[in-house]
Amino acid sequence: MLKIIFFGDIMGEPGREAVKKILPELLDLEKPDLVLANVDNLAHGKGVTVKTLEEMIRAGVNAFTSGNHAFSKKEFSVEAFKKYSNVLVRAVNIPNTNPGSTAMVLPTKKGEVLVGHFFGQVFMEKQFHDPISSPFKAVLEWMEINKPSNYAAAIIDLHAEVTSEKVAFGYFLDGKVSALVGTHTHIPTADAKILPDGTGYITDIGMCGAAGTVLGVKKELALERFTTETWIPFDIPQDASKAEVSYVIISIDEKTHRTANIQAVHKIIDL
Repeated sequence: MLKIIFFGDIMGEPGREAVKKILPELLDLEKPDLVLANVDNLAHGKGVTVKTLEEMIRAGVNAFTSGNHAFSKKEFSVEAFKKYSNVLVRAVNIPNTNPGSTAMVLPTKKGEVLVGHFFGQVFMEKQFHDPISSPFKAVLEWMEINKPSNYAAAIIDLHAEVTSEKVAFGYFLDGKVSALVGTHTHIPTADAKILPDGTGYITDIGMCGAAGTVLGVKKELALERFTTETWIPFDIPQDASKAEVSYVIISIDEKTHRTANIQAVHKIIDL
């Protein structure tokens, strides 16, 4: 079996510290062939930078999917997408004026793994500010170009707001890719399963970020925005003592390309 660990959205420094703390033991215990992570919120809660990406690479994460906030650090994010285009993938269904690769091929001892990344459409365009085309149409074109069946495994991350869109996308891709994982909401779902034709699925992995927060944001700021109906800029805790960690462990038969097992893990750890 080809084993993959996939971390949910890493939210700023608390999330990075959490991954750095638990990953050495995970590598020793699970012996994964590949470690992936979503880094939409890697650099202080929004976007990626070369510095934060390299911090995660040193920690043992092999490759990354991004998200709707991925370009929020402007020139710093663009630099990261250009320098690490081999291990950092952007969404396929956004304008090609955005930098970055739309597919990654990652070598492992058990064969190559193809990784793709898509945005959902429902409620997402206002968050991204650029047109988002249908992931259902875009993924068919992407698979025609990248041929998932030519690889030991093919994994897709759907970064989307709405659970129904993610579930539908899972059934749409069942039997066509090895696994589909959802990211973006920062809330882990309890539906990790194998679909009828062998595709591993979870609606949302969850997040790695400060515990006792609202999706990794200081709860006081989120409460103020909700209760006063006033726009309040969000920030993340800098002195978090505990963190939420969410990830899935996916075991794939590299000969059939099907998922044999998918396990979701959510825990609170001390930092």
